[in-house]
Amino acid sequence: MSRFRVGVQLHPQHTTWESYRQAVQYAESIGCDTIWNWDHFFPLYGPPDGPHFEGWTLLTAMAVITQRAEVGCLVTCNSYRNPALLSNMAKTVDHISGGRLILGLGAGWFEKDYTTFGYEFGTAADRLRALRQALPIIKERWAADQPPPLRRIPILIGGGGEKVTLRITAEHADIWHGFGPIENFKRKNAILDQWCEQIGRDPATIERSVSPRAGEPIEPYLEAGATHIIIGMGEPWNFAPVEELLKLRG
Repeated sequence: MSRFRVGVQLHPQHTTWESYRQAVQYAESIGCDTIWNWDHFFPLYGPPDGPHFEGWTLLTAMAVITQRAEVGCLVTCNSYRNPALLSNMAKTVDHISGGRLILGLGAGWFEKDYTTFGYEFGTAADRLRALRQALPIIKERWAADQPPPLRRIPILIGGGGEKVTLRITAEHADIWHGFGPIENFKRKNAILDQWCEQIGRDPATIERSVSPRAGEPIEPYLEAGATHIIIGMGEPWNFAPVEELLKLRG
């Protein structure tokens, strides 16, 4: 079996900071390679107005209380922050973490976040256009701002839109994040390869991460090209699937 990385996405909803802190530190203690939150303002399931924490503030704390694992938002909504500001935020967390940040980005989709906080939701095409425009600005600011990032910050793009999102991924990303079921992942993965070939990029230079559906076997994803498996969970934290995956990874 090929080598793969193991990540966990801890949903920052219906929890407390103390409980979340313990979950983050436990994830690192058992050997997770990456630890993620998400970038929303309200719960995505359960009581819709229950407790919820903001992603980047929380991510900064995650960087402080860990020492080894890479950290990131899976994924940051591009529309919520000016791209120059986001680049500076990412550079700052990169320094705080000692060079362990992954900048996860997506075009955005959760309409309640937009309407409640006063952002223009627009169309999917609008949000994808904004993502494409933001990525060069982020990279330009990293090259110009002082101090510069500690490393070339990896960019992860999440999403499976075949005509636009996967092309943007081929153009800009170091990691692509997809989702199950396995046939969906296989199809999107192959289309990303095609976009890479069309623009003249080696497909092997993009890491393939995936969040399988609960209960699905992992081996088919690895056989299909996944090299980074990310398991999502909310409180009460059940790390048993992650621990099994770590055993498989060895």
